[in-house]
Amino acid sequence: MPVGGCTCGAVYACDETGHNLGSALIEALVFGCDMDWDLAWGLDPEEDYLQEIVESYDIGTHLIIPGGAYQGRRIAGALYFIRLHREVQEATAEGVGRRLHRAVSKAPESSARRTGEHPLSKKGVEQLVAEYEIAPILNAAREDKKVIRYLQRLLYSGDTLFRQRAADILGRTCAVVGERDPGVVSRLLQGLFYSLIDTAAFPPGAVEAVGEIISRRADLFGGYAPQLYQFLADDARKAQVLHALGRIAKSSPTLLRRHTFHFFSFLEDPNPAVRGYAAWLMGNLRAREARKALERLLDQSHELEIFENGKIERKTVGQLASEALSRL
Repeated sequence: MPVGGCTCGAVYACDETGHNLGSALIEALVFGCDMDWDLAWGLDPEEDYLQEIVESYDIGTHLIIPGGAYQGRRIAGALYFIRLHREVQEATAEGVGRRLHRAVSKAPESSARRTGEHPLSKKGVEQLVAEYEIAPILNAAREDKKVIRYLQRLLYSGDTLFRQRAADILGRTCAVVGERDPGVVSRLLQGLFYSLIDTAAFPPGAVEAVGEIISRRADLFGGYAPQLYQFLADDARKAQVLHALGRIAKSSPTLLRRHTFHFFSFLEDPNPAVRGYAAWLMGNLRAREARKALERLLDQSHELEIFENGKIERKTVGQLASEALSRL
């Protein structure tokens, strides 16, 4: 959601529909905490922050419309304000100020700018993903954000390699689009997490896509990583989530390092795939405290898949443990 700040020290998130106030609260609170999700979840209303909602807001005209209708349009937007109490605000204000300054200095480029190239079609994107041709898709995404939707639909593929390539390229594409329009990518991430909860809409590649998107731009979307933890309790998704977390840890180990001990139990999980991906995660985290647990996995021969550079490699749990130990 669009976010901003006030001279009084408050921050806000704009819910353009007025139907997602819960999400607006979270967006504003986390933004006010300088994207520190752990800090945000530990704060209590009234005790640590004040909150207020301004309703009937029209983001297009920056007006409050008391009647809820303007020039034939229904106006139901809302601004959700959060003002942290002084002690908390002193710790976060500098970082929030820097984020706001960068946002102003990096104004979005005009959507009218075009290179003269024809936009990619759904079939064109699908063919490029199958061939793992990345550059044309990224070039198209700089001009046409619809490419993200074309890639998202490919996450439903039953072909594991094709689906992994689609998730990989989607992550790269979101890094490009997120540079000038992070709101588009945030909404995509929210939709992917919702699909994981709503099993009827669950695309098989959703977890991989979340991992790729966060890993490619952890500075923008790292705050979403903790939302993956809730799915570690699901035996059907545990291995897949650890694989995604390992991908994030490979590019941004400091993002997950503080939670290392949370992953220890998975090194002894009954499912060998869970043990293998947990070992890969520990290696990417450089978790020296896991050395003994990793050594106990060295003789395990169960194979699992690791996607790298457009290909799927098969490695045993023992190999992954050995590689993890070499990185400690």
